[in-house]
Amino acid sequence: MRAYPKRRASGFTLVELLIVIAIIGLIAAILVPNMLDSLQRSRQKRTVGDIKIAGVAMVSWLTDHGGAAAAGQATISISDWQGTGDITEIGATLIPTYLQTIPANDGWGNPFTYRLNIAEPSSTHSMLVASPGRDNILDGTYTQGTFDVRDYDEDIVWADGEFIRLPKG
Repeated sequence: MRAYPKRRASGFTLVELLIVIAIIGLIAAILVPNMLDSLQRSRQKRTVGDIKIAGVAMVSWLTDHGGAAAAGQATISISDWQGTGDITEIGATLIPTYLQTIPANDGWGNPFTYRLNIAEPSSTHSMLVASPGRDNILDGTYTQGTFDVRDYDEDIVWADGEFIRLPKG
């Protein structure tokens, strides 16, 4: 009788493959939510930055045209702001002296709401920039203050030289 040499098995067993798949699944379960939250936070930060840029340009324009905004109200309503909301008309006023381009959309791709009182720059409530947030629903009336940085559906509002609604931190 002839003896056959023992073959050494190569490759992975089913148990080893299942353990590797379980480890990869666990790592993905930890990383994916954090990655998605980071993406939303970066969109929110971009929106705040774009609003600041547009707001500073509006304040510069207002200063050059002898106006003064009335800041510091506790509760505001967007309907109180007079002037044009037409981004083309606002762009014609601010570009190229105060801005190269006007941000049209927030970090989520939703259009900004603009108000600039070009006809009467010294009037009350002359400048406003608002983002509806991730949910694309602009509430319209706000109490001045901050909100939880992870509430991406909250509106971000800048009016007459200061933020009315802004994420904490």
